[in-house]
Amino acid sequence: MNSLKKRWILAALTLVVIASTAFTTTDKYFEIVRNLDIFATLYKEVNTYYVDEINPSTLMNTGIEAMLESLDPYTNYIPEDDIEDYRTHMTGQYGGIGCVIGNREEKCMVLMPYEGFPAHKAGLTIGDEIVSIDGIAIKNKNTGDISKLLKGQAGTAVKISVIKVGTTVPIELTLQRERIKIDNVPYSGMVGPETGIIKLSEFTANASKDVQKAIHELKLKGAKSVIIDLRGNPGGLLSEAISISNLFVPKDKLIVSTKGKIAEWNKEYFGTEVPEDTEIPVVILINSRSASASEIVSGVIQDYDRGVIVGQRSFGKGLVQATRPLSYNSQLKITTAKYYTPSGRCIQAIDYSNRNEDGSVGKIPDSLQHNFKTANGRVVRDGGGVKPDVEVDKETIPPVVVGLVNKNLLFDYGTQYYLQHSTIAFAKDFSLSDAEYTDFVKWVEKKDFEYATQIEKTLTELEAESKEEKYYDAIKVQLEDFKQQIKHSKDKDLITFKTEIKRVLEEEIISRYYLQKGLIEASFKYDNELKAALKVLASPTEYNKILSGK
Repeated sequence: MNSLKKRWILAALTLVVIASTAFTTTDKYFEIVRNLDIFATLYKEVNTYYVDEINPSTLMNTGIEAMLESLDPYTNYIPEDDIEDYRTHMTGQYGGIGCVIGNREEKCMVLMPYEGFPAHKAGLTIGDEIVSIDGIAIKNKNTGDISKLLKGQAGTAVKISVIKVGTTVPIELTLQRERIKIDNVPYSGMVGPETGIIKLSEFTANASKDVQKAIHELKLKGAKSVIIDLRGNPGGLLSEAISISNLFVPKDKLIVSTKGKIAEWNKEYFGTEVPEDTEIPVVILINSRSASASEIVSGVIQDYDRGVIVGQRSFGKGLVQATRPLSYNSQLKITTAKYYTPSGRCIQAIDYSNRNEDGSVGKIPDSLQHNFKTANGRVVRDGGGVKPDVEVDKETIPPVVVGLVNKNLLFDYGTQYYLQHSTIAFAKDFSLSDAEYTDFVKWVEKKDFEYATQIEKTLTELEAESKEEKYYDAIKVQLEDFKQQIKHSKDKDLITFKTEIKRVLEEEIISRYYLQKGLIEASFKYDNELKAALKVLASPTEYNKILSGK
């Protein structure tokens, strides 16, 4: 008997066993058994009679993923091959050399070495090209495959061939992999005479200890108020969100509750530790990419009127996931509950399909939302993320900036600038002079630089539709006139959007000298949300007025 027949017999016997117990319970279990039987039969027929050879694993994975996709975006199947990546995501730890890589014109470039880890200690800099890893040429490989070659058990060696910035001949380097721990707090420092900021990028293990340590250090520097930056933070461990909230909220206060189908899994989580500080003025920065654990912390601070929330409406993910073991070392990450902030509201967006392009929550009709009250009686609403107390319009990125980034022109010029200047001013003080920006403009003009604005895309669509509906001849002259006017305007975009381009270019240059911390510090100069936060903290009257709701 061949192995395929054995598998089908085993599957059939399994169905019989399931059926024998299912019929004694409810019709629901009969439906499960019936559909499993249909699925097994269908799979057998496709495998036997389909015109081309099929890959059983690929076909089954497609079926599993399509099934789970019909539930919610966060219930996922994790095959054995992806388990290590999942653990890295949850713990923030992996064995490797400690750098971010990316493809630039089919070349694998170092985009950011983490300070103090093997890549940085070996002298790798932004713009260095990795040619091979352990003798394996990596040209045209995707970053995922390259990353797997660089990763490995801590203490093992990896040989890489690198073309350093400004050179053409590869050099060989041998690096010892280390246990890489991605910083939950990549930056903390003073942003005013008496105000400190803590950038919290993830909620992996020990995030609360990292935040607490940062608060201590800021207070020693004279901080009498603190800004917690959760913008772009996708979340992470629920336990860390609870502990971070507890830093500012009294012990024994309700932090969050979870409710799901299985009653015994429903829980209420309270502050268990003596808080770090229940009086220091706090501002939380959020945006449309602040999700999950970020929304728990924001919601708790808002519900207890413990601090002011500034920025844009958060992502809207109020769901809790747990992992369940499956056979063959695979796992299921499944949504088991919704979480509720102390006021009783759920942050989860009501409609999964009603989302913006970036995945964040779209507009929720008022009729579908419910009112809840903070400790001071302020009205907050459910069904679509955390709405800031002080809203700041999301910055619009001009098409010319997007074009420069996509063409790697800002990246390349940053590399060139680094080669020509051995040092620059401190990150917070560095600024390109008008003469230097003029040099950049002249440099770009010599490059093959084209980009499409939204209005050009609209005109292209209009032209196509007018031809299809036979109106083109009537509006042809006007369309061509519009095109010429837009082209003329685009020629001036490097000057018109000088401020926006200069900002990104300065950050690109600063990152070469001061890495991630410098990049964050450099962004403060143009940061509208940070400016709004500092304005609120500068006026105790305004701060207290917002929290009192009067």
